[in-house]
Amino acid sequence: MKRCRWAEREPLLSYHDEEWGTPLHDDRRLFEFLILEGAQAGLSWETILRKRAAYRKAFDRFDPKKVARYTARDVARLMRDEGIVRNRMKIGAAIDNAKACLVVKKEHGTFDAYVWTFTDPIALSKDLARRGFRFVGPT
Repeated sequence: MKRCRWAEREPLLSYHDEEWGTPLHDDRRLFEFLILEGAQAGLSWETILRKRAAYRKAFDRFDPKKVARYTARDVARLMRDEGIVRNRMKIGAAIDNAKACLVVKKEHGTFDAYVWTFTDPIALSKDLARRGFRFVGPT
């Protein structure tokens, strides 16, 4: 199999071979990547992939309905969780993005239906930001 240069070792190899470049149409998985991409800002994707299992546990398996209801107590719990990136702004963004995701789902039926109206990732990032999503800018 021919691989991209960045897929040098695990977990990047598995991500490359099993997920990267594969269209996603599952709202929860799309929300997962929204949170993980936000957490990745300023860090390597490899770092975030190594923490992925901890993120799944910490963020209720990426259920936006549950994450949207997080309180200050949940933020404190997440700030103590050594398995994730403990950055208050990124944690707050994940909660705000869950709320915004639910609004988009009401408007479009699914988050998937909204996301796939875009072919340009920069246009998607700009529209997400316009809708109140955070940590969604292009890199």
